[in-house]
Amino acid sequence: MSIADRPTGQPERPGSRRLTRSRTDRMIAGVCGGFAAYSGIDATIVRLMMVVLAVLGGGSGLVLYLVAWAIVPVEDAGDAAGNGKQ
Repeated sequence: MSIADRPTGQPERPGSRRLTRSRTDRMIAGVCGGFAAYSGIDATIVRLMMVVLAVLGGGSGLVLYLVAWAIVPVEDAGDAAGNGKQ
């Protein structure tokens, strides 16, 4: 069932896409790797955008990263393995 087929007001099915910090694609805390997996783009692009935002955005990229580190949960071990087992 696609989003267009779902009746209005009905929540998505449990286990569908959710934003988590990556356990496998991480350099510091997995924030950029998790966001890349969630959005379907390369993690290197997300990391470069975060650095540009930190440098040219007056530190807002760093603040955004720290907030995401604090509030975005780490993915489950089964999610990191890709098959539910580790």
